[in-house]
Amino acid sequence: MIDDGEAVHYTAVTPGTPVYSSDGEAVGEVHQIVDNYREHIFDGVVFKDKEGEFRFADAPEVARTAERGVTLEVDAAAALKLPAPEEGGPSFQANVSAGKLRRFFGGGWKRR
Repeated sequence: MIDDGEAVHYTAVTPGTPVYSSDGEAVGEVHQIVDNYREHIFDGVVFKDKEGEFRFADAPEVARTAERGVTLEVDAAAALKLPAPEEGGPSFQANVSAGKLRRFFGGGWKRR
């Protein structure tokens, strides 16, 4: 059992917080919490593994964010196979050809 303290909102997790696998092994430290700031949606966590490589755990792969640790849904072996974070992330531009109804339902943006 991991003693990671009380559960906290993902925005309260600080860099350097330990990252644990689902089987309780420490697999790295938080480098950055990734979120969609405008919509308050958690996207995932970038962590530095024991070998110094950066890994990205997508939001569904994160089981818990707590005061003293982030716990992943995957075991230690799978955690070390997670991909590196994308450089710069995706970018979007306004889709001016989208109609009023489509923009209302979020179709006003397209990925570059």
